[in-house]
Amino acid sequence: MKYFKHKKHLFFDLDHTLWDFDKNSAFAFETIFKQRDFEISLDDFLKIYIPRNQHYWKLYQVNQISHEDLRYFRLKDVFDALKFEISDAIIDQISDDYINYLPEHNHLFDGAIEILDYLKPNYKLHIITNGFASVQTKKLNNSNIVHYFDTITNSEMAGVKKPHPTIFDFALSLANASKEESLMIGDSYEADIIGAQEAGIEAIFFNEQNIEVENQVLQIKHLLDLKNIL
Repeated sequence: MKYFKHKKHLFFDLDHTLWDFDKNSAFAFETIFKQRDFEISLDDFLKIYIPRNQHYWKLYQVNQISHEDLRYFRLKDVFDALKFEISDAIIDQISDDYINYLPEHNHLFDGAIEILDYLKPNYKLHIITNGFASVQTKKLNNSNIVHYFDTITNSEMAGVKKPHPTIFDFALSLANASKEESLMIGDSYEADIIGAQEAGIEAIFFNEQNIEVENQVLQIKHLLDLKNIL
């Protein structure tokens, strides 16, 4: 059953939706740990880092912390939890190295290329991302998917981050798309789904983690599930 025959514009989130952030992040940290010869288990580090990073990103999305605080505290918290002594100067350097190494690893979610190939002939495809502009541009180019998208909206361009409705309005304007003809697809229930819905745009929740949500929303567990919908 095709639910959205009237849609012409599909807006994708990037990290955790098309671009496998956690896998690529692990490779970036592996490079840093080898260079610095840290006597810390990478697995132990990532078990703490992943939820702390998500915690601070949620605060950053709603302007409760700055970009600088996000980059510092998501690392500081982990080293503190592991009782690993490290200076603020080294944390700052690791943060810079991480941002440099992150887009050098470009694993996509299973089915990403196949679904983009499937959708491209029939829809205008777009990106809406809260990620930092320079890093997101590198990710799109280095993973060889930038050519699929007609427009790319990031929070620095829009001046606000998802779930703020202004970023969705900015993306619609850039794409010359109406709300009725548009559909948002993303992994963050708060930023992508609630944000889009409150901006008047229908949404599909890429719920690979099988998160329980309160409200009824159309969900997919795998990107190729979109073939059954679009």
